[in-house]
Amino acid sequence: AVLHYGHAGEPNDKRVNDGDMLLFDMGAEYAGYTADITVSFPANGRFTDNQKFVYNTCLKANKAVQAAMRPGVAWPDMHRLAERTIVEEFIKEGLLINGTVEEMTEAYMGAIFMPHGLGHLIGLDVHDVGGYVNAPPRIQEPGIKYLRTTRTLEEGMVITVEPGVYFGDALIEAAYANPDQAKFMNKDKIEQFRGMGGVRIEDGVAVTKTGSELLSHNVPRTV
Repeated sequence: AVLHYGHAGEPNDKRVNDGDMLLFDMGAEYAGYTADITVSFPANGRFTDNQKFVYNTCLKANKAVQAAMRPGVAWPDMHRLAERTIVEEFIKEGLLINGTVEEMTEAYMGAIFMPHGLGHLIGLDVHDVGGYVNAPPRIQEPGIKYLRTTRTLEEGMVITVEPGVYFGDALIEAAYANPDQAKFMNKDKIEQFRGMGGVRIEDGVAVTKTGSELLSHNVPRTV
């Protein structure tokens, strides 16, 4: 998996093959306001068992965050909730072993497979301003350091919820070489997922008085 593959110096020109996972991060603008939505699906329309597991893990993290969102909740806590959900599912599937969720969290295992921030403010710009206005400083830890905001949620905010689950060679190899992380990794199992790329599921979500409202509710999500 390569995040944000394709740019002017190296265009996105890979041939799409049968069985490849496709990830489309897209947005639209209406009446001056923007959207940002990501969908992931296999090119041939048929999920393999491994692809389905990764997709459903990502979807579970997305839904867990939406269920927990409400005014007064700190956005970094939502990032940590997404990571925790992913780690829990990896333990159930046997990709991560020999430890508790808490021990794996301390070793930043979630950041190996979700190496980006959970989401960002959205409005007049697709990555809207104000993420660090009157907010706690950026957290300098793996994964969470890429959050575009550390603010506490307020009614009326619109923010993206976009957990991802990826099998990126560079991060996996670095983790294998790190004894503090390698001890939790079932290498035989993880290797079965190498090469499949990854999944991101991104929705636009508004913070309401008592919880949240899914704005991108018309996007098909379940497998």
